[in-house]
Amino acid sequence: MQESLVSKKIYSKEEIKELNDKYHKLTVEERVHQLYHDFDEREVMLTSSFAATSALLLSVFSKCNPKQKIYFIDTGYHFPETLDYKKKLTELYGLNVASVSAGKEDHEYTSTNQTWKTDPELCCSINKVKPLELIKSKFSVWVSGLMSWQSDHRASLDIFEERGGILKFYPLLDVTEKERDQYIEEHKLPFHPLIAFGYHSIGCKHCTVPGEDRSGRWNNSPKTECGLHL
Repeated sequence: MQESLVSKKIYSKEEIKELNDKYHKLTVEERVHQLYHDFDEREVMLTSSFAATSALLLSVFSKCNPKQKIYFIDTGYHFPETLDYKKKLTELYGLNVASVSAGKEDHEYTSTNQTWKTDPELCCSINKVKPLELIKSKFSVWVSGLMSWQSDHRASLDIFEERGGILKFYPLLDVTEKERDQYIEEHKLPFHPLIAFGYHSIGCKHCTVPGEDRSGRWNNSPKTECGLHL
Protein backbone atom coordinates (compact mmCIF):
# COMPACT_ATOMS: atom_id res chain seq x y z
CA MET A 1 0.00 0.00 0.00
CA GLN A 2 1.45 3.34 -1.07
CA GLU A 3 1.88 5.96 1.66
CA SER A 4 -0.31 9.04 1.31
CA LEU A 5 1.59 12.31 1.29
CA VAL A 6 0.85 15.74 2.69
CA SER A 7 1.88 19.05 1.19
CA LYS A 8 5.39 20.13 2.10
CA LYS A 9 5.38 23.32 4.19
CA ILE A 10 7.89 26.14 4.42
CA TYR A 11 8.09 27.95 7.77
CA SER A 12 8.77 31.64 8.33
CA LYS A 13 11.40 32.99 10.74
CA GLU A 14 8.60 34.03 13.10
CA GLU A 15 7.06 30.55 13.09
CA ILE A 16 10.44 28.95 13.73
CA LYS A 17 11.09 31.32 16.63
CA GLU A 18 7.71 30.42 18.14
CA LEU A 19 8.55 26.72 17.86
CA ASN A 20 11.93 27.22 19.54
CA ASP A 21 10.39 29.25 22.36
CA LYS A 22 7.89 26.45 22.98
CA TYR A 23 10.26 23.48 22.70
CA HIS A 24 13.08 24.94 24.81
CA LYS A 25 10.80 24.55 27.86
CA LEU A 26 10.17 20.84 27.20
CA THR A 27 12.04 17.65 28.04
CA VAL A 28 13.26 15.40 25.23
CA GLU A 29 10.28 13.07 25.64
CA GLU A 30 7.87 16.01 25.72
CA ARG A 31 9.44 17.45 22.57
CA VAL A 32 8.91 14.23 20.64
CA HIS A 33 5.29 13.96 21.81
CA GLN A 34 4.70 17.62 20.95
CA LEU A 35 6.15 17.10 17.48
CA TYR A 36 3.14 14.98 16.52
CA HIS A 37 0.74 17.63 17.82
CA ASP A 38 2.37 20.35 15.74
CA PHE A 39 3.05 18.28 12.60
CA ASP A 40 1.36 15.46 10.73
CA GLU A 41 3.49 12.32 11.09
CA ARG A 42 3.62 12.07 7.29
CA GLU A 43 5.56 15.37 7.29
CA VAL A 44 8.27 13.95 9.56
CA MET A 45 11.52 12.42 8.33
CA LEU A 46 13.73 10.78 10.97
CA THR A 47 17.28 9.71 10.15
CA SER A 48 19.70 7.67 12.23
CA SER A 49 23.27 6.57 11.63
CA PHE A 50 22.94 3.85 14.31
CA ALA A 51 26.24 5.11 15.67
CA ALA A 52 27.64 5.71 19.16
CA THR A 53 24.54 6.39 21.29
CA SER A 54 21.69 6.38 18.77
CA ALA A 55 19.67 4.26 21.19
CA LEU A 56 18.64 7.34 23.17
CA LEU A 57 16.65 9.09 20.44
CA LEU A 58 15.39 5.84 18.91
CA SER A 59 14.08 4.53 22.22
CA VAL A 60 12.13 7.77 22.79
CA PHE A 61 10.57 7.63 19.33
CA SER A 62 9.75 3.92 19.65
CA LYS A 63 7.66 4.70 22.75
CA CYS A 64 6.00 7.78 21.29
CA ASN A 65 5.36 6.62 17.73
CA PRO A 66 6.60 3.09 16.91
CA LYS A 67 5.28 3.46 13.34
CA GLN A 68 7.69 6.31 12.56
CA LYS A 69 9.88 5.33 9.62
CA ILE A 70 13.60 5.71 10.31
CA TYR A 71 15.92 6.28 7.37
CA PHE A 72 19.37 4.70 7.63
CA ILE A 73 21.89 5.94 5.08
CA ASP A 74 23.78 2.83 4.04
CA THR A 75 27.03 4.15 2.60
CA GLY A 76 28.40 0.68 1.95
CA TYR A 77 31.35 1.54 4.19
CA HIS A 78 29.91 1.04 7.66
CA PHE A 79 31.73 -0.97 10.30
CA PRO A 80 30.26 -4.48 10.71
CA GLU A 81 29.64 -3.49 14.34
CA THR A 82 27.39 -0.64 13.17
CA LEU A 83 25.28 -2.99 11.07
CA ASP A 84 25.04 -5.38 14.02
CA TYR A 85 24.03 -2.48 16.29
CA LYS A 86 21.38 -1.41 13.77
CA LYS A 87 19.97 -4.95 13.75
CA LYS A 88 20.00 -5.12 17.56
CA LEU A 89 18.19 -1.80 18.05
CA THR A 90 15.69 -2.58 15.29
CA GLU A 91 14.73 -5.83 16.99
CA LEU A 92 14.87 -4.41 20.53
CA TYR A 93 12.53 -1.49 19.82
CA GLY A 94 10.57 -2.90 16.89
CA LEU A 95 11.78 -0.07 14.67
CA ASN A 96 10.47 0.64 11.18
CA VAL A 97 13.79 1.10 9.36
CA ALA A 98 14.34 1.81 5.67
CA SER A 99 17.81 1.94 4.10
CA VAL A 100 18.83 4.67 1.66
CA SER A 101 21.93 4.35 -0.48
CA ALA A 102 23.70 5.70 -3.55
CA GLY A 103 23.14 4.20 -6.98
CA LYS A 104 25.32 1.22 -7.85
CA GLU A 105 27.48 3.07 -10.39
CA ASP A 106 28.01 6.07 -8.11
CA HIS A 107 29.01 3.87 -5.18
CA GLU A 108 31.33 1.76 -7.33
CA TYR A 109 33.03 4.97 -8.50
CA THR A 110 33.93 5.88 -4.93
CA SER A 111 35.13 2.34 -4.24
CA THR A 112 37.29 2.12 -7.36
CA ASN A 113 38.84 5.55 -6.82
CA GLN A 114 38.92 5.37 -3.02
CA THR A 115 37.52 8.89 -2.92
CA TRP A 116 37.56 8.88 0.89
CA LYS A 117 41.34 9.32 0.58
CA THR A 118 41.52 11.95 -2.17
CA ASP A 119 38.23 13.83 -1.79
CA PRO A 120 36.23 12.97 1.35
CA GLU A 121 33.75 15.77 0.59
CA LEU A 122 32.87 14.10 -2.72
CA CYS A 123 32.67 10.66 -1.10
CA CYS A 124 30.18 11.94 1.50
CA SER A 125 28.25 13.82 -1.15
CA ILE A 126 27.82 10.71 -3.30
CA ASN A 127 27.12 8.19 -0.53
CA LYS A 128 25.28 10.31 2.05
CA VAL A 129 24.02 13.68 0.89
CA LYS A 130 22.68 12.91 -2.59
CA PRO A 131 20.76 9.72 -1.66
CA LEU A 132 18.89 11.60 1.06
CA GLU A 133 18.23 14.61 -1.21
CA LEU A 134 16.09 12.32 -3.34
CA ILE A 135 13.62 11.68 -0.52
CA LYS A 136 13.77 14.71 1.77
CA SER A 137 11.82 16.88 -0.69
CA LYS A 138 8.68 14.98 0.39
CA PHE A 139 8.94 16.09 4.03
CA SER A 140 8.52 19.32 6.00
CA VAL A 141 10.51 18.33 9.11
CA TRP A 142 13.77 16.40 9.43
CA VAL A 143 14.58 14.95 12.87
CA SER A 144 18.19 14.27 13.82
CA GLY A 145 20.00 13.44 17.06
CA LEU A 146 22.64 16.20 16.97
CA MET A 147 23.87 17.57 20.32
CA SER A 148 25.48 20.98 20.78
CA TRP A 149 28.57 19.73 22.66
CA GLN A 150 29.65 17.54 19.75
CA SER A 151 31.21 20.31 17.63
CA ASP A 152 31.46 24.09 17.20
CA HIS A 153 29.05 23.94 14.28
CA ARG A 154 26.46 22.04 16.31
CA ALA A 155 26.87 24.48 19.21
CA SER A 156 25.62 27.24 16.87
CA LEU A 157 22.31 25.51 16.14
CA ASP A 158 18.85 25.86 17.67
CA ILE A 159 16.24 23.15 18.28
CA PHE A 160 14.47 24.15 15.05
CA GLU A 161 16.47 25.47 12.09
CA GLU A 162 15.68 26.02 8.43
CA ARG A 163 18.36 24.23 6.44
CA GLY A 164 18.32 23.62 2.72
CA GLY A 165 14.58 24.01 2.29
CA ILE A 166 13.54 21.78 5.19
CA LEU A 167 12.86 22.43 8.88
CA LYS A 168 15.50 20.62 10.96
CA PHE A 169 14.48 19.41 14.43
CA TYR A 170 17.12 18.51 17.02
CA PRO A 171 15.28 17.30 20.16
CA LEU A 172 18.57 16.32 21.88
CA LEU A 173 20.41 19.55 21.09
CA ASP A 174 20.76 20.82 24.67
CA VAL A 175 21.34 17.40 26.26
CA THR A 176 24.81 17.37 27.82
CA GLU A 177 27.20 14.48 27.41
CA LYS A 178 26.75 13.63 31.09
CA GLU A 179 22.95 13.70 30.80
CA ARG A 180 23.11 11.49 27.72
CA ASP A 181 25.27 8.90 29.47
CA GLN A 182 23.09 8.99 32.59
CA TYR A 183 19.94 8.44 30.53
CA ILE A 184 21.51 5.50 28.71
CA GLU A 185 22.69 3.89 31.94
CA GLU A 186 19.43 4.47 33.83
CA HIS A 187 17.33 3.02 31.01
CA LYS A 188 19.87 0.26 30.31
CA LEU A 189 20.15 1.22 26.66
CA PRO A 190 22.83 -0.55 24.60
CA PHE A 191 25.91 1.42 23.56
CA HIS A 192 27.48 0.92 20.13
CA PRO A 193 30.06 -1.88 20.64
CA LEU A 194 32.96 0.23 19.28
CA ILE A 195 32.63 2.70 22.17
CA ALA A 196 34.40 0.13 24.33
CA PHE A 197 37.39 0.46 21.98
CA GLY A 198 37.66 4.26 22.23
CA TYR A 199 35.38 5.29 19.36
CA HIS A 200 33.04 8.10 20.44
CA SER A 201 31.74 9.29 17.06
CA ILE A 202 31.33 6.54 14.51
CA GLY A 203 30.98 6.96 10.77
CA CYS A 204 32.40 5.02 7.83
CA LYS A 205 35.24 2.60 8.56
CA HIS A 206 37.69 4.35 6.21
CA CYS A 207 37.30 7.73 7.88
CA THR A 208 36.87 6.90 11.57
CA VAL A 209 39.49 6.22 14.23
CA PRO A 210 39.23 6.15 18.04
CA GLY A 211 38.97 9.61 19.60
CA GLU A 212 36.99 11.85 21.94
CA ASP A 213 33.77 13.47 20.70
CA ARG A 214 34.14 13.93 16.91
CA SER A 215 37.96 14.09 16.89
CA GLY A 216 38.16 10.61 15.40
CA ARG A 217 36.18 11.54 12.29
CA TRP A 218 38.02 12.33 9.02
CA ASN A 219 41.34 12.04 10.84
CA ASN A 220 44.06 14.46 9.66
CA SER A 221 41.44 16.50 7.80
CA PRO A 222 39.78 19.84 8.66
CA LYS A 223 36.44 18.26 7.72
CA THR A 224 34.05 17.98 10.71
CA GLU A 225 30.68 17.27 9.05
CA CYS A 226 29.62 14.93 6.25
CA GLY A 227 27.45 17.66 4.72
CA LEU A 228 24.04 16.37 5.78
CA HIS A 229 23.65 18.94 8.53
CA LEU A 230 25.27 22.01 6.98
